Amino acid sequence: MNGFPNCSANYTDIWSHSLVLALGIPQLTINVASVLFNCTVILTRLATKDLHKPISILFCNLAVSDLFTSFSGFWISTLFITNPDITIFGSEDMLAPYALYTTSILSTIYNLVSIGVERYLAVAKSMRTRFRVARNHSIAVVFTNWVLAFFLGCLPLMGWNCLHREKSVSVLYSPFCVNYLFFIAVPNFVVAFIIPLFTYLRIIIILRRRKLRMKACGQATGTYKSAETQVARTSIFIWLLALISYAPFFAGVIFDAINHRCHVDLYPGVYIFRNCTAMLITINCLGNPLIYTLKLKTLGAKLKALKCLSTNSVRACAIEHI
Repeated sequence: MNGFPNCSANYTDIWSHSLVLALGIPQLTINVASVLFNCTVILTRLATKDLHKPISILFCNLAVSDLFTSFSGFWISTLFITNPDITIFGSEDMLAPYALYTTSILSTIYNLVSIGVERYLAVAKSMRTRFRVARNHSIAVVFTNWVLAFFLGCLPLMGWNCLHREKSVSVLYSPFCVNYLFFIAVPNFVVAFIIPLFTYLRIIIILRRRKLRMKACGQATGTYKSAETQVARTSIFIWLLALISYAPFFAGVIFDAINHRCHVDLYPGVYIFRNCTAMLITINCLGNPLIYTLKLKTLGAKLKALKCLSTNSVRACAIEHI
């Protein structure tokens, strides 16, 4: 693992101001946009009382996870702009934002997996057994996801960090340790890709079998064909977005584990790559609500209904719809 006994201790003024602004301002902008978008999704779902269904609870919690990811990303971006060198050589000031960032990302991953499992159960079971996935079950899953995410994400705050020792220190996310990043990244990378792959492929297979069965009986199959197309399209979007967002970060962790060069020797290319991976993760936070709310028209209709309720003009809105 990493150790840097021969590296210089002169850790001042590594970053150029122009490069800091070129990387920091887009990061701040994307984080602000993600905060606004996810707040909109959360507020509209709460105001329109759309949380009576188990899947809506998971959707709303996904937006909450993405919101915390964006907040912590904004915090890290602010520290990067004000004092960029601590993001290379590490500081106690970086522990809390990195821990919150890790917690939020883990919660997002677990929520994505939970949504895939819930959709599989809803399709695989009959109409009668579908409702066994109750609202209380979704609340329990949300609670479990957050407890697990907080426990794993806050391990560096509990002492698993390399703040006061150079052995195994990460060159990309100091003062995190390389072995901690590897412990977090590898199993969750597998969870984020393998389980959704299984669930969504199974959903497509089930829908196709039902379509072929109905076709053999001479019944209309338009509904199942439309559902199969929609699920396949959404699954592709989910996979591409997750791959683009998290695979570079995973590659950075692997590089961290095998790297034996000093921090200054990796500037600027590796650190530009690190900042770009952070922007890609935030883009995932922007894309998740768009994918899982499925249609912007639906969100627009909810916002319009919320506006009608807030202005006490329900009757006028009803007349307008008629």
